[in-house]
Amino acid sequence: MPAVRATARALTVLTLVCAYALVAQTAYADRGKHGSNGQTDQRAETGADGTVSVTVGGVVFDRSKNGSGGSAGALTSSTSWSPPPCWYGPKYTPEQLQKYLEPIWEAGSTGHEWDAEQRQEYNADDEKKGFNKDKSGKGYWWGSYVNESYPPGWDSCDKDYFWVDTGDAPPPDVENALTPEILAELAYAEIRVPSTEVTLAPAEATKVNLPTWAWLNGAEFRPVSVTASVEAIGIEATATAEPVALEIEPGTPDALAYPASGVCGIEGGRIGEPYEKGRADDTPPCGVKYLRSSGDGTFPLQATVTWKIHWTGSGGAGGDLPDGTFGATQDVVVQEIQAVNR
Repeated sequence: MPAVRATARALTVLTLVCAYALVAQTAYADRGKHGSNGQTDQRAETGADGTVSVTVGGVVFDRSKNGSGGSAGALTSSTSWSPPPCWYGPKYTPEQLQKYLEPIWEAGSTGHEWDAEQRQEYNADDEKKGFNKDKSGKGYWWGSYVNESYPPGWDSCDKDYFWVDTGDAPPPDVENALTPEILAELAYAEIRVPSTEVTLAPAEATKVNLPTWAWLNGAEFRPVSVTASVEAIGIEATATAEPVALEIEPGTPDALAYPASGVCGIEGGRIGEPYEKGRADDTPPCGVKYLRSSGDGTFPLQATVTWKIHWTGSGGAGGDLPDGTFGATQDVVVQEIQAVNR
């Protein structure tokens, strides 16, 4: 019976969405595909200082301290963790919910029985208290929003609209209802970090059995962060990513890494150490030694930076989130040392 009921509910929700699209197609053309009118609700605004704030699903993301540039990219979690595919947040005032639902009922396409149940659920026939109008300005009807990429699980937030008084936490049994921690997880997904292309010395082509120094510019690898906030309920959270290590994979088993683990730590605001003239035979703190030539081709050196993620939020909340990684591959030419015959 629960399965039948769930199927009926899903079909009814779909009917509601389609019916309303006919009644008010223009006003709600950007809504999503499921649940309590799930939507991505995305828009971007640019301030006088050039800062872009992006609103997605009722959440405003401040990206002014994010990584930038054409090669910047999203982090990959070092675990199986992933950010929420959908969430619940404040969506309608009492008057807005009434304006949204009543045209659906009036269209009559959802069936008299369903419409009657809905009208009773929201006390729609009471002009003063229907839709919680007696609580106007004291809370919001919460509904679902969807990650704009529609990842697995995007359709799991299928709970009907529910009321939350201003200052109260959402019901504890509602998974992914917005809290500072959920905002931090959503901010994590918005973090972009700079390219991980390392500087190599020698730069053009390295030689067999000679150390190749590798390092990253500390100025480019400073911490980056994104702040997520919901002004309507006065909560926010900032997720910050800090670079902690660089892992180098030479692209061939015929090579030695420095250090032997291939993982270079961050020191003095940079990873690795820039090469200085006269140190060609020294062992670099971060680098690689190739034991054979790349011939007419190249070796694909993979450089992956690990970023530690922590967050702070409203009410003194905070904690850690799984580390993230971001990598890039660059081609390395390795040549034989040419002997001079006299």
